[in-house]
Amino acid sequence: MKRAGKLVLVLGLVVLAAGCQRLSGGRNYAAPLPATPTTPVGSGSLAPLDPNAAPVAGSPTDVASAPADLANNPVSAPANAQTVGRSDLLGGWKLSSAGDNCMAFMTLTTWSGGYRANTRGCATPVLSGISAWDLNGNQVVLKDGSGVIVAQLYSSTPGQFNGQTSAGAPISLFR
Repeated sequence: MKRAGKLVLVLGLVVLAAGCQRLSGGRNYAAPLPATPTTPVGSGSLAPLDPNAAPVAGSPTDVASAPADLANNPVSAPANAQTVGRSDLLGGWKLSSAGDNCMAFMTLTTWSGGYRANTRGCATPVLSGISAWDLNGNQVVLKDGSGVIVAQLYSSTPGQFNGQTSAGAPISLFR
């Protein structure tokens, strides 16, 4: 009886192994994908940085394009600004500023002087760097990863917030 049990067990394992596609290599087995061609990486030397050179327009050291200090110079509230609660901002939003259209997501996870936020599909570094949001009265404040204010917005109609970025561009958050 023991010998018959062992024989059935061995026979079962052989049938099981024969039915496995990975080991069979039959017609249903996926062939490996061909390698994807890539473009060669360029090489060359860069000129050394000159600390005495004039700043390039639009660079972070260009005073004319320096971001506004929204913490000390807040955007004034419109006369019809509505009261906003934390739960009014939760979830996904469409974000639009200076020709950039993307998505923003707000949660109630505390983080960096406010609550956690993130963006998807934003082309500009200012909008893609949004990491937090907070309420200051009826004002919505968007912040970057280091807690610097990126934008200030107010709601004058339900489901829409309008304001200004630190670069002075108009910004809208809407559903």
